[in-house]
Amino acid sequence: MSFGNNLKFILALAKSLPAQQQLVVYYRPAVEVAATQLAAYGITVKPFRDNLHFVFEDVPVLMRSHLIFCDNYYAFLGGLKHPRHCRIVQLWHANGAIKRFGWGDPKTKQRSAADQRRFQHVYDHFDDYVVASDAMGTVFQESYRVPRSRMKLLGYPRSDRFFSKTWQAAALARINRLAPGLSDHRVILYAPTYRDSMTFELTPELKQALVADPDAIVVIKLHPLLQKYEQQFSATTTHQVRFYPQLSTTDLLMVTETLITDYSSIAFDYSLLPNAHSLLFYMADLPEYERNPGIQPHFLQCCQRHHYRLPQL
Repeated sequence: MSFGNNLKFILALAKSLPAQQQLVVYYRPAVEVAATQLAAYGITVKPFRDNLHFVFEDVPVLMRSHLIFCDNYYAFLGGLKHPRHCRIVQLWHANGAIKRFGWGDPKTKQRSAADQRRFQHVYDHFDDYVVASDAMGTVFQESYRVPRSRMKLLGYPRSDRFFSKTWQAAALARINRLAPGLSDHRVILYAPTYRDSMTFELTPELKQALVADPDAIVVIKLHPLLQKYEQQFSATTTHQVRFYPQLSTTDLLMVTETLITDYSSIAFDYSLLPNAHSLLFYMADLPEYERNPGIQPHFLQCCQRHHYRLPQL
C-alpha cells in the first residue's frame, strides 16, 4: 500500500476471509496514518522499505502468499520468481490517467536495456489489472505491453463511495464542521498534480484568473508532499482564497462547482459526482509536459470533443 484510498476495500477483504486465512498489509511510511486506521480494526500492518530487512523478513511472506494486491509499481517484484500458487493483482490508484507512464513515458526509452527488461519483468508479474473502463484497459495494455486478457473491467473499489448517499452526507458533514459556511458559496477548487520539481508557484496571473468571480470561494489543494506551500501562501492570500489542510481533496469535491486541474486523475473522480458542474484544465506547461512525462494520445482531441476548456493565462 502506497496510497490510502483503498481502505474500505481492504476492510471488506479482511472481513470476508475465513478464520484460517490471514491478511497482511505492507505499507510505505508515507501512508502510516492510513495503516494505523487498518490496525485499529485488528488488521496486521507492517511498514516496508526497499532494504535488507524487507528482503529477509518480508519477501518470504510474499512468496507464501496466495493473493497479492498492489496499488502501484513496486520494483522489487521484478526480482522475485512468481509463485505458482499466487495471483498478483494491480489495483493502481486512479480511475483514469492523463499523464503517460510505463512504456508511454518518454524517459523509459532513454533507460538502459537492463532497466527496460527489469521494468517489463515487473509489468509481466501482474496476473490481473483491475481497471475502471475499457479505455483505461487500453492505456494499461499499451503502457505495460501486457495481454488484453489481463484487464478486468470491474471499476475501482474506492469509487463506490462517490455513488453512496451515506458517504456524500458524511463528507458534507465534515465540510460543514471543519469549514463552516463553505458550502453556501460557489466553490472553485484548484488541485494541480504532483510535480517532480517539488515546487508550486501561485503567480499573479494565475491568482487573478482564480478570483475572477468575486462571489466565489477559491480553495487550493496541493499534493500532500507540497503542503508546505499551502502554509506559505495561506499567510499572503485574501479571504477569497483558502486552504483547508484538515479536509481531503475527495471531501472538497462534494461542494465543488468548478474544478481546475492540469494532469491529475482527480478529474475522473469529480466527473462521477452529482454536483459536478464544470471542469477546466489549466496547463501552463503543456508543451514541456507533452515531452516529459507526456500525456495520453488524443487527450486534447477528447477535451475539445467534450467541450472541456484549456485556458491560456
